[in-house]
Amino acid sequence: MRETVPLLFESGAPGRRGFRFAPCDVPEIPLEEALPPESLRREPAPLPELSEVEVIRHYVRLSRRNYAVDVGIYPLGSCTMKYNPKAGEEAASLPGFRRLHPYQPEESVQGALELMYHLERFLCEIAGLHRATLTPAAGAHGELLGLMLIRAYHESRGEGHRSEILIPDSAHGTNPASAAMCGYRVVEIPSDARGGMDLEEVKRKAGPNTAGLMLTNPNTLGLFDENIAAIAQVVHDAGGLLYYDGANANAILGISRPGDMGFDIVHFNLHKTFSTPHGGGGPGAGPVAVTQELARFLPVPTVERRPDGTFYLERHRPEAVGRIRSFYGNFGVLVRAYAYIRALGPDGLRRVSEHAVLHANYLLARLSPYFDLPYPRRCMHEFVLSGRRQKERGVRTVDVAKRLLDYGIHAPTIYFPLIVDEAIMIEPTETEPLEALDALADALIAIAKEAEEDPETVRTAPHTTPVGRLDETRAARHPVLRWRPPGDGGPASV
Repeated sequence: MRETVPLLFESGAPGRRGFRFAPCDVPEIPLEEALPPESLRREPAPLPELSEVEVIRHYVRLSRRNYAVDVGIYPLGSCTMKYNPKAGEEAASLPGFRRLHPYQPEESVQGALELMYHLERFLCEIAGLHRATLTPAAGAHGELLGLMLIRAYHESRGEGHRSEILIPDSAHGTNPASAAMCGYRVVEIPSDARGGMDLEEVKRKAGPNTAGLMLTNPNTLGLFDENIAAIAQVVHDAGGLLYYDGANANAILGISRPGDMGFDIVHFNLHKTFSTPHGGGGPGAGPVAVTQELARFLPVPTVERRPDGTFYLERHRPEAVGRIRSFYGNFGVLVRAYAYIRALGPDGLRRVSEHAVLHANYLLARLSPYFDLPYPRRCMHEFVLSGRRQKERGVRTVDVAKRLLDYGIHAPTIYFPLIVDEAIMIEPTETEPLEALDALADALIAIAKEAEEDPETVRTAPHTTPVGRLDETRAARHPVLRWRPPGDGGPASV
């Protein structure tokens, strides 16, 4: 049953109050003197008059409509929406971190600089690379920086003519977007029958104009590219560099390192792999690690240590690509990631990935009899199913996702990657217990059976959420962004 409680602006009654201020004990300035007369209202605003309990209940009710990783499983493929340990929140809330100001003198923020110094080295060890910057504000920001580093490297060698970036057809959409923003031409590489990059196409398209290759490994199909060493060799032989999109690094911690695979540049999503808050527009962090040869191009400032053990920000680096963000990134996110790495240690990080891969393969084994599997091989931390079988009965993947909401579970990623028809992309992460995995599997299996026996129920879902099936095209083209009172030229509610 959907809720029928009126919205806040449609509630209340004249004369209701939640709080009354004490009379003003200083002389009041008439509004006509404080503000220009033309800016004053001629009549009261049509706002509801409410008691405190009505306001509190409204906002508590709204909060209960929100879904979050603290509420239940969040199986968005390629996003790693895993539980965030509260110890990280406590660490970031310590007064010495929480009360820092970016303009404080360096001698007064030695603890913060020391944390960043060591976090950089932890990430370099995990990546198998030499130096890193913690400055980028998100993964896509890290991508842009990585491409700037590629450009700086080639220009330093007198090879500024290199204008092409090789990108697989299964890539995240930010990869070609970042390449285009940096002025490169995108050369698409198709996937082979096993779901990896077609090695022969890489050989054919890599050449004197190749600046680099952008790749996620495991890729967005949740598959580890078996030809990565050969691909790296081809790109390097052509004079290009390899960029590692770290969105899926949650699958390889302590098991394999991008630097050992042949990658020259790596970005990590601290808000994915290292369990800092994710979603809601930020803040995020996308540190970028590089080989020794590329370290001189990293943006300013870098955190350095003097012989006496004190730390400072180095801003004078003549070959740096410049400054890409104010101050030194989202420090609170860096604290959380540091706490996560220190709490787990190398063995714990490896177990993170082992459990993430185990959970994904468990779900894949349970679900593959009920959905099509475009690439029938063992997955890594995520996998992609296809709803083609359900589509033949008039049920689309979007219908399956909407119906899942009726089971109290957030929908997985759908229709991505684009190379899979009716794609359903699921990443369970390592933080979910077996019961949550089974609840997700049971719900999807039940929906698959409904698609055969009662497809109309699935096509018209959701049925139990506060808002039912929307006209998404109309909502995108004609959004209603503010409330208007009845009779004021707009709907009574949104």
